[in-house]
Amino acid sequence: MGRATGSWLSGPQAGHDVDVEYRGADLGLPETGPGSLAGGWHRVAGLMVDWLIAGGLSLLFVRFGSPDMGTVILAVWFVVGVVTVTLFGFTPGQFAVGTRVARVDYGPDRTSAEVSGSEHFAAVGPIRALARQVLIVFIVPALMNDYNGRALHDRATGTAMIRTR
Repeated sequence: MGRATGSWLSGPQAGHDVDVEYRGADLGLPETGPGSLAGGWHRVAGLMVDWLIAGGLSLLFVRFGSPDMGTVILAVWFVVGVVTVTLFGFTPGQFAVGTRVARVDYGPDRTSAEVSGSEHFAAVGPIRALARQVLIVFIVPALMNDYNGRALHDRATGTAMIRTR
C-alpha cells in the first residue's frame, strides 16, 4: 500500500534517467564540492540574505512600517536579483552562502569544463535572469524539484544553482 501512495505523493520525476549515479552527473557537474549542485538549505539561506538586503534598501524608498513596505521590498529584491545575476552570475545572498547560477544548457562537456576552470562561466544573461526572477516570485516553481534537485525555474531557463566552495 505504501508503494502505491508513494508513487503519486512523491510527485513527478521529469526527465528521470535510471543510469544517473548522483545528482548533477547528467549535467556534467561533480558529485561534491565546488561546482556540485547546491542543496535546498544553501538556496534558502541565500534567499534570506537577499530578502534582508532588500528590506534594508527598501528603507531608502519608504519609511519603516509603511503599508507599501512589502511591495517595495519585493520590487527591490526583484531588481537586485535580475541586475546581479546578469552582471555577476549570483545575487549578494548567493555569494554570501557560496553559490551561483550557472548555465547548463550547453551540455555536460561545456559545464564540466566551466566547473573545472578550463572555460569561463557562460553569462546567464538578462533574459534568463529576468525569467528566473519572475518565476521565483510565484514561489511554486522554486518548491518543485526534479530528480537532480533543480527547481522548475532553473529547468525552464537552462540554469542550475551550483556551489562555489
